[in-house]
Order: sequence, then C-alpha cells, then structure tokens
Amino acid sequence: MTKSRRGIYLLPNLLTTGALFSGFYSIVAAMNQHFTSAAIAIFIAIILDGMDGRIARLTNTQSAFGMQYDSLSDMISFGLAPSLVVYQWALFGMGKLGWLAAFVYTACASLRLARFNTQATSIDKRYFQGLPSPGAAAVLGGLVWFGSGYGLVDGTTITIICSLLTVVVGLLMVSNIRYHSFKEFDFKNRISFMAFLIIVPVFVLIAIEPASILFLLAIIYTISGPIFTLILLHRHRAARKDAR
Repeated sequence: MTKSRRGIYLLPNLLTTGALFSGFYSIVAAMNQHFTSAAIAIFIAIILDGMDGRIARLTNTQSAFGMQYDSLSDMISFGLAPSLVVYQWALFGMGKLGWLAAFVYTACASLRLARFNTQATSIDKRYFQGLPSPGAAAVLGGLVWFGSGYGLVDGTTITIICSLLTVVVGLLMVSNIRYHSFKEFDFKNRISFMAFLIIVPVFVLIAIEPASILFLLAIIYTISGPIFTLILLHRHRAARKDAR
C-alpha cells in the first residue's frame, strides 16, 4: 500500500509569502525612516493578499494549511506592520500614549482575525463583520504615504489626529458594522461598457497621484461601512413598522 504524498500548493502560498515579506519589509523600512517605501510595501501586501485567495479558488488549490498561513501573514502585514509604521512616523513623540494607540490597533487586528477564522463557515460571504484588516491597513498606510509625501507630521495637532485615527480604525475592525466584501464579484463575468469606462479613470488617477487617491479610496471604504449599516437598520425598522 503506497502512502499518499503530502505537500502544500505552491502558487497561492507563494503569493501569501510575498504578502508576508512585504509586511516584514514595511517594518524594516519604517525603522530606517523610509516611510514612503514602508507605506508602499503595505499596499503591495494588500494586493498579494487579495490575489492568493482568488487564485486558490480559481485553481481549486484551497487548503487548511493555506488558510492558517494566510491568517498569520495577515497578522504581520495588516496587524503589526501598519501600527509600527504609523508609530515610527507620527506617534513616537507622544511617548506612552503613542505606543498604546499603536497597540490598540494591533490588538484589534488580532481579535478581528481570530473572530473571522471562527466564523468563516457561518457568515454571509457578501459582507465582512467589522472593517477587514487589509482595509484598516490601507487607511494607515495611505495616511503615512500621503503625509510623508507632503510633510504633514509637524506639530502636535496632526500627531493627535493620527493617534485618534489609529484607534478608531482599530475599533472598527472589532465592531459589528458590515462592510461589502466584493467576493461576489466574478472576473469571468461580463460588465457593461460604461462600467468599464468608470474603472479606467480610477486607474489613471492612481497612476498620477497614488498616495492621495489610495488614501481617499481607503477612507471612503472605511466610511461606507457605518453608512451601509445605518441604511440597513433604517430599512429593518421600517419593515417592522409596516408589519405591525
């Protein structure tokens, strides 16, 4: 009787490794005061993280190992790296309050990932419960990229804003606010010509001013969750009134 060979799927786990490397590099770059490179590395990790799951589903190479490896990679790239980068960039001068704000973000990211893993088979795939960690990382990464490019860290006002934003984004990750996951979007499906025309200018704007546009998109997505949740609550209350 021959024993079945065990191994791991190369392509999706290679992409996950790339995301992990990007998160690690982001921390190293921030330690060396290269904040623009650190922020860009976070966005590269976001892209690679978005690709590995889709590649695994398209190639039917999903595995329990890949899921756990992806979660550990997310903790480094989207839980630890953004908090350390923003700490080195803006919160360092606040002393204890600065590193506590960064810790709140990291703790919330780990709790959010743990909750996601335990609810992965029981939640609606169309929505995330709480701000996804890549979205939170995009906010902090975009903030550092935009701010370092324009020299915004100059004085206590912007430092306080950065600390508050770090804490708020962290708390949104562990909230019950619903965010669109866009997992129902299928690249194999056709879209209208007008929809494609809308997508093209977005890529052009990102190419022209990546820091500003990516930060703006991250903020819009972050705000969309509370707005979407309020709309759902309003509809639910209206439906209950009509049912009476």
